[in-house]
Amino acid sequence: MVISCSTSPAARARRQDNDQNLCAPVKKSRRLRLRRKQPLQPLNSRPLPGDSGVCDLFESPSSGSDGADSPTASAARCYSPLPGRAQPWAQLDLQTFRDYGQSCYDFHKARESHFHPRESLAQQPQVTAESRCKLLSWLIPVHRQFGLSFESLCLTVNTLDRFLTTTPVAADCFQLLGVTSLLIACKQVEVHPPRVKQLLALCCGAFSQQQLCNLECIVLHKLHFSLGAPTISFFLEHYTHARVEAGQAAVSEALEAQALAQGVAELSLADYAFTSYTPSLLAICCLALADRMLRLPRPVDLLLGGHPEAVLQDCLGKLQLLVTINEGSLTHMLPLQICEKCTLSPSLK
Repeated sequence: MVISCSTSPAARARRQDNDQNLCAPVKKSRRLRLRRKQPLQPLNSRPLPGDSGVCDLFESPSSGSDGADSPTASAARCYSPLPGRAQPWAQLDLQTFRDYGQSCYDFHKARESHFHPRESLAQQPQVTAESRCKLLSWLIPVHRQFGLSFESLCLTVNTLDRFLTTTPVAADCFQLLGVTSLLIACKQVEVHPPRVKQLLALCCGAFSQQQLCNLECIVLHKLHFSLGAPTISFFLEHYTHARVEAGQAAVSEALEAQALAQGVAELSLADYAFTSYTPSLLAICCLALADRMLRLPRPVDLLLGGHPEAVLQDCLGKLQLLVTINEGSLTHMLPLQICEKCTLSPSLK
């Protein structure tokens, strides 16, 4: 039996009516993606003086013994900060501090011990204090090149150290862990965090995007998504507001001391010896050392953080030694106007 393809006139009329009722799908217009007007440009490479492990600056953690021909080392040199580069200073919001400052401080101080990693390298067979120092000495200029906040750097180090306490890390994956920790920290703090491709470019193609995303999931799982750690940056800002509110320092003096203390704190982040000190202790000691380096008439009260006198003096002594060893590196981190005012060999007496 053959089925005929011919149709009646009435059927053809109904088909024409149905065709008129059909609407062609409308293609949605794509929303334009916002891009940076001025893409990031690598800064001019400039060798930085230094004679300690913290700042044999800023050597790539994956470079060989010579390091000169390593592509990762050359990328790190391209991201070294310019000497005397001026840093934007945040203005003090004293009214907000009066309303919420003490409550925020009490909240962060109570959670400080929970987020403080102790002996993060104790269970690491391949990662050493020297390799940690090289990685962080490389990440510091990277975070400056991207224009990231000091809070992002502090959270990066905290995420890195806390993960090291939970999971052994192979030496060839340590750099990937560093950029992954930086990405996680920036997603919490920065409005425009670095892109994954930008971070992978710093590693000179040693890792893939899938590897970074997988490691990010592992880090978040191991840390139970508990990421809001109290940092040195927070306590520095709190102590700066507190001294200005109490009339112990002028606003300009307090901001200069905070900027100098931040530079000292950056050096301490790369040194494994300072991981035993809590962020609030390091913040008050860095601020006290900055006051003495600037020769301020009324230095900050060391008892402001509620720490024992012996621990304060021990931390201050180590910070002074760190600054003395890394004088050249510290001057490259600070604005010129602060370098001209401070002395890099402060007396603790």
